Amino acid sequence: MGWLGIEGHDQVARAFATAADHGRVSGSYLLVGPAGVGKSTFAMALARALVCPRPRPGLEPCGACASCVQAAAGSHPDIDVVEKPEDRATIPLEALIGETAHRMREGLCWRILLAPTVGARKVAIIRDADHLSVEAANCLLKTLEEPPAGAVILLVGTALERQLPTIRSRCQIIRFRPLPADVVGRVLAREHAESGDANAIHAAAAAAGGSLARARLLLDPEVAAFRSRLVELLGRRPVRGVDLAREAIALVEAAGKEAPPRRARLRVVLEAAVDFFRAALRHAVSGETPADPITARILTSTPCEPERAEAALRVTIDALSAVDRNANLMILVDAWTAVLEEPRLETASRA
Repeated sequence: MGWLGIEGHDQVARAFATAADHGRVSGSYLLVGPAGVGKSTFAMALARALVCPRPRPGLEPCGACASCVQAAAGSHPDIDVVEKPEDRATIPLEALIGETAHRMREGLCWRILLAPTVGARKVAIIRDADHLSVEAANCLLKTLEEPPAGAVILLVGTALERQLPTIRSRCQIIRFRPLPADVVGRVLAREHAESGDANAIHAAAAAAGGSLARARLLLDPEVAAFRSRLVELLGRRPVRGVDLAREAIALVEAAGKEAPPRRARLRVVLEAAVDFFRAALRHAVSGETPADPITARILTSTPCEPERAEAALRVTIDALSAVDRNANLMILVDAWTAVLEEPRLETASRA
């Protein structure tokens, strides 16, 4: 079991513990790494440890004091969490500096200036830091550069390239690696101890690319079945955009009416398509046989030209990035599948 039950990031935890032991905890950190590897979970655990007045060795909260009780209940007054609203494409400026009528009298940048309520430290966590608007990011710069004494600000994102250079320069960068497949499998096995299929768990862990969140989705029988079907659809010549769109939309809509699970399903579809087109490009350029047997069979019988594979990969990556920009999912699927059809993809490859 990893630090505070979090698998795969013990090295990062030891670095923070060493910094705390020597009184060198910085005021601003940027946590970056692949989606779904536990960065936000780690940030929350770190916040609980940092506000505990008597942590145990290894920067573990005592679990018994009033601070730990409040933190465990999610009601600690000195732990402040800001994230992108589900119906917004970015973290709004108001979340950091307040509404127009109360500028700098509310919002995270104001709250972090207040004295701690319980202990000696305040911790602010900004999830979805990839989606800070330029305005919001610029308003945050002074707070990141000169945080109040004892305050710690944790920004959680995926890639350095998605942060403004001015944000990166004011934070210590903490890198999170993809989780090893055996770690993902171990976590899944614990979560499905009674009902889990060992073969399905192994397959999901192997295909997840180090993301526990993705592995959990891949265990969904509907998603798992569609991934195999998707490879068949993408391998057709020509690609039948209407068929691909209809089946992808059906999978997304089967997740229900809530936006987060629908977006998560579409993200898995597009990530699987990215995997397919990358394999197709490698196969076309170097003759490399894909590890997935279905993909290998399709590309061996129906090779994909490198220009076409590259254009399809580019189009799919663009669609994947649009999922996180709150694009209309049905329109996004229609547009993506339409471009994958032969004539339009030829135009995209020449562009």
